[in-house]
Amino acid sequence: MKVLLTGANGYIGTRLLPVLLEQGHEVVCMVRDPRRFALESDFGDQVTIITGDLLNRATLNAIPQDITAAYYLVHSMSSSKAGFSDLEQESANNFADAVKNTKCGQIIYLTGIVNDDNLSDHLNSRLAVETTLKKALIPLTVLRAAIIIGSGSASFEIIRDLAEKLPVMVAPKWVNTRCQPIAIRDVLAYLTGVLYNESALNKTFDIGGPDILTYKQMILQYGSSRGLKRWIITVPVLTPRLSSLWLNLVTSVPYSLARSLVDSMKNEVVCQDDKIKSVVPRACFSYKEALSMAFEKIEQNSIVSSWKDALNRGYLDTSFMDQVKVPAKGTLEYKVKMKFNRDEDEVFNNIWSIGGNTGWYYLDWLWSLRGLLDKVFGGVGARRGRTSSLNLQAGDVLDFWRVLLADKKSKRLLLYAEMKIPGEAWLEFKIVSFHGSSYLSQIATFRPSGLWGRMYWYAMLPFHLVLFNGMAKRITEYKRPEPK
Repeated sequence: MKVLLTGANGYIGTRLLPVLLEQGHEVVCMVRDPRRFALESDFGDQVTIITGDLLNRATLNAIPQDITAAYYLVHSMSSSKAGFSDLEQESANNFADAVKNTKCGQIIYLTGIVNDDNLSDHLNSRLAVETTLKKALIPLTVLRAAIIIGSGSASFEIIRDLAEKLPVMVAPKWVNTRCQPIAIRDVLAYLTGVLYNESALNKTFDIGGPDILTYKQMILQYGSSRGLKRWIITVPVLTPRLSSLWLNLVTSVPYSLARSLVDSMKNEVVCQDDKIKSVVPRACFSYKEALSMAFEKIEQNSIVSSWKDALNRGYLDTSFMDQVKVPAKGTLEYKVKMKFNRDEDEVFNNIWSIGGNTGWYYLDWLWSLRGLLDKVFGGVGARRGRTSSLNLQAGDVLDFWRVLLADKKSKRLLLYAEMKIPGEAWLEFKIVSFHGSSYLSQIATFRPSGLWGRMYWYAMLPFHLVLFNGMAKRITEYKRPEPK
């Protein structure tokens, strides 16, 4: 039996893959850019990787004819493009046409609960995708979930940001909307439980945990579980736009995703029935249990995937990995070459740990201010942190940067800026040896967009002179505390 997994690099796909392999399934992972796939992982040599773009029909010929089931785990929740719904329909239509010419006997689609009459644009789009997938005339199994609670999930991270950072918050009326949260482990169990299950063919199921809570109750329960006393005052005057800007400023989500979430939070996402229990019998985890499991993963530095790493300006945008080669022409550079007399691995470990809770070694308040300004202007800000404090790989988020290359063997780290700037920016760290001496090479590269881009660069140059030199010096000198 051969299973096709679309969205293999996404939040759900990354977690579903090892479960499918553990159950003995042969898996074909379809990705737009194989450079983002974690080949160095334990299961990298146990899967078939194919390159395909669901918006480009010609690339879908790579789908093997002998697949027997397919997961459709593709979405554009963070896309800010106008007409995203049309693009989602095109994507689903291309997928349906491609798999109907194979031996596929089941399509499994994970989407959101759509039981309200007046749905948000994103939930309407997800519902329309269901209809499109049915055109493949292949038995379709639809799992409709409310918000998913797990380490790295967007919903969990928003609740975490709000509860951890704001003792008192003034919140819009959507915090009183009811939902039925479900643990990521339960979602994975249902996704695998319906696979090749005849009772699930051509069926639609609502899936949720045992608790029905308002968003306000979820935030307060999170605070309680962490020993934090929180107060939430609801007001009716915050419009969706103001609510989105507020969520963008106080959490790690970018404005486009915040707007999509706020628009959807007006809709109750509560299961209409529990038909799924007769097909996949399971006692789901409570909300508090789901929180506890998420905390455990965070404390162990074992977050498998994060919505931050799965998204790069929306699924439907160009792959950021095309920026892995830093341009040599039309750019401005600021280089620092710092000699050091230490073990090279110790210095590179400092580089490897940069960002997130570690910070940037020098004038962290200035990096935080830059992140805040980025948030104000609708950017991603610096609150995204990093998925793991121990590991880095291409595609990972690092505050307002994206990791393009993380090579321990050659001692090189290359980052690509995702903050709001009039151009494009790269930041590279590497350890080099020259005439028997070791050096830290730190290069900031900027490709300006027009005159305003050049004015921006030269206006920032005084800060670069202080910041980058100080950072390089601290990286070469910093001694990490011994583990207790």
